[in-house]
This record gives sequence, C-alpha cells and structure tokens, in this order.
Amino acid sequence: MPIYEYTCKACDHQFETIVTATRTPVCPECGSKKLEKAFSAFAVVGQQASAHQPGPACASCDSLGAGSCPLSG
Repeated sequence: MPIYEYTCKACDHQFETIVTATRTPVCPECGSKKLEKAFSAFAVVGQQASAHQPGPACASCDSLGAGSCPLSG
C-alpha cells in the first residue's frame, strides 16, 4: 500500500497517509476531501540516487571518494 503526502486545500494542513483503492483520503485536521498531492522528499531523493549506482567500474567515484560522484546528480 503506497503512502502519499497531501496538503489540505481547506486548512493548509500537511500530512501523509496510506492510500488504497477503496479508501479516499481525508484531512485529519478538518475532514476535508479537497486535497492536493505533495511531492515527497524521499521519493525525489530516491529517484536521483537510483539513477547512478557507484561501484568499482566507476572511475569518477573511485577517484573522488564515496558520496561525491558527479554522475549521481
């Protein structure tokens, strides 16, 4: 079951919740169903990190050290 982040358009409360096909999320503060999906920082970072996996074959990572790969974005 996916977890999504939302911002309530009625009260501006930000929250995350598990979403299923049969359950419509509502704001836990005011009960409104007027929600906007927010970008998850985890999802954005997770996508960037998976774009390049440094390893022994990557000369850039080996020469600059772990965590400083110019190809990982």
